[in-house]
Amino acid sequence: MPRSPSLRPSARLSTGQRVACVATALVIVASLGGYGWYQGLIGNITTAQVDTDEWDRPTSVEGVMNLLIIGSDVRSGENEGYGDAEGERPDTMLIASINVDSGAATLVNLPRDLMVDLPDCEAVEGYEGMSAQHGMINSAMNFGGVGCQWKVVEQVTGVHLDHFVVMDFAGFKDMVDAIGGVEMCIPEPIDDVKAHLKLDAGLQTLDGEDSLGFVRSRYAQGDGSDLSRIDRQQEFMGAMLREVLSSDVMTSPITITNFLGAVTDSITTDEGLTVDTMADIAISMREVDLDRIQFVTVPNGVHPDNENRIILSEPAASELFGAINNGVDLTGGEEDDGSGQESEETSADPSDVSVEVLNNTGIDGLALEIQAVLVGEGYTVTGTGNPELRVPDATTVYHGPGDAAAAELLAGELSNARTEEVEGLEQTLELVAGSDWNGFDTGSSSSSEGELSITDDLGGVTAEAGPRSAC
Repeated sequence: MPRSPSLRPSARLSTGQRVACVATALVIVASLGGYGWYQGLIGNITTAQVDTDEWDRPTSVEGVMNLLIIGSDVRSGENEGYGDAEGERPDTMLIASINVDSGAATLVNLPRDLMVDLPDCEAVEGYEGMSAQHGMINSAMNFGGVGCQWKVVEQVTGVHLDHFVVMDFAGFKDMVDAIGGVEMCIPEPIDDVKAHLKLDAGLQTLDGEDSLGFVRSRYAQGDGSDLSRIDRQQEFMGAMLREVLSSDVMTSPITITNFLGAVTDSITTDEGLTVDTMADIAISMREVDLDRIQFVTVPNGVHPDNENRIILSEPAASELFGAINNGVDLTGGEEDDGSGQESEETSADPSDVSVEVLNNTGIDGLALEIQAVLVGEGYTVTGTGNPELRVPDATTVYHGPGDAAAAELLAGELSNARTEEVEGLEQTLELVAGSDWNGFDTGSSSSSEGELSITDDLGGVTAEAGPRSAC
């Protein structure tokens, strides 16, 4: 049972801007070695306990730190001026994947309108729990707290999450004001009463209140969809990163103090996200170029039964999640780390891959059918049957250390498979067809061969990119 006490009403995240705040704060911490007082600021952070031993978790990858950045739409305390909303559903939710080894970061938005198969969550103090169901990905927090939301994201995406971070509306405004505002290009006048936002067109510096309105605004900009709003949030995040990392901010102890004070007063984290862990992340990101910090929305499409909801687009979504969880560098940087291992792994060929096929679908004879297709493609099938050790609902290709490329190659043959590393598997992969089995992919599988690009294939942007509309 995830033990997740209710978070303070004033310690809630709002929208995607919080990821920029948290990411930039972590980067800044690495530059504060000469300022002993930063330890005291970090001590202001509120923590909450989550028992992640209560569910089966994806395997973590050394050198990769994945943070769940969530934001509640709860409106109380200092946030009560932003409308009425019952419960506490994340207004925005992202996975921030920091690859310590390659020095890159990818931030993946999980839209609030995304419909997924939710696992059950036990009742905990302050929450009634929920049964397994098909629903919006952000609904879990309302029924089971942040622990339930953590479980849902891990089981839906197959990405191992190391920590979570939460922040509120009021704190965000203070952060923006602490750095003197964020310069943005506003292509057309905006008048959004719900978001408390009225702006003229043109290049201008937004203060905290206007910045909050800009990233919250939905119906007065674009097509009114959450996806359109996410695009603007990603644009703002890049602009805020550029602002915070500018020389004017980085060389001002007063500005840094005010900014970090606003950050630490406004976030809630799990107990494992310690000062030392934050410093390690920040140090690894200190020299990262802005073009290696990427923002992308998970591949999605319109829900077949509700045009106001969306679903994951497969296999693109699983390929993205699999690449993130395996620590693949998606920034277009050098793939060879000097060891020769990368070039060797990416040369996987079906004739070199052995796999055991296991059926967890309840469909009689499916394993033999899969075997016939794979053998026809050149794979070696070492056996078929039903799973015993690993029985996932999601179709999964399990692999041992060093066999990630072979697993990605095999997963690319299927329409909706994910990959996961486990100890004890040597040379032979294990394909478990889950209840979501959807056959073989008839399209291209180039992304499974290590060629997936956030910017080229998935329409993502980098922090280096300027405003999308010229002023």
